Amino acid sequence: MNLTKYGKISCLQAKWCEGQSLVAGVTTRNGGISRPPYNSLNLGSNTEDAAYNVDANRSTLLNAFDLSMHQLLLVKQVHGCDILVVDKKNHDVSHFQDVEADAIISDQPGLMLGITIADCYPVLVFDPIKRVAAVIHVGWRGASNGIIGKTIDAMQREFGCDAAELKVTVGPGISAERYVVGKEVRDAFRDGVGSWPQIAEEIEFGQWKVDLQLSCQLQLEAAGIANKNLELANACTWSQRELFFSHRRDEGMTGRQMGFVLFNE
Repeated sequence: MNLTKYGKISCLQAKWCEGQSLVAGVTTRNGGISRPPYNSLNLGSNTEDAAYNVDANRSTLLNAFDLSMHQLLLVKQVHGCDILVVDKKNHDVSHFQDVEADAIISDQPGLMLGITIADCYPVLVFDPIKRVAAVIHVGWRGASNGIIGKTIDAMQREFGCDAAELKVTVGPGISAERYVVGKEVRDAFRDGVGSWPQIAEEIEFGQWKVDLQLSCQLQLEAAGIANKNLELANACTWSQRELFFSHRRDEGMTGRQMGFVLFNE
């Protein structure tokens, strides 16, 4: 991903955007008005930051792309596996913010599909042939329950996408070095999906380092994503304080980045 400036904000942009009429990326924490510890471009409403700050920050993001608030498509993220599919024109998509889901798929141009993160991984997907986009919020619950594969399956089923043609970026999230978990997470992966033996390293009894980025990569490959079409940000939200919010590093008192995809006709 390349660090790119749009208006007042900067974001990491997927390399496969070049030459296409779309933008896919992840915002940094810089360019907004929120005060510490949410400084400054906090885009998450599920924080104790003032709502008017979050609204102003979202307006700053949208203005950078000449969009209005009614074109921002967000959902209520609950670390589940439900997927919102928007396949019809909506003049105002703000009402979807009350829908509980952790992935969004749409073939409607002119909408900014977004998910907010602060250690979990944003997975950004685009089909350049069918003109369909998806954004996926992947924490340990989503990864162990296979939300990535379910989203790719839904794109194929609902829109006729070919997994081998999809362009995918796994954005920044917490690295394995900073992500130590206990038995609850281990049991979730063992009972679900996510390649636990490959992504986990036991560092002491009942404690494991977990590589969620690798889990995303392995699940995308299993879903049929071509290696040449898969990009990994290899950026750690915990370690790069100047660029990213981190829920674990900041003990919950922090803002949210946004992973997004926006495409035109």
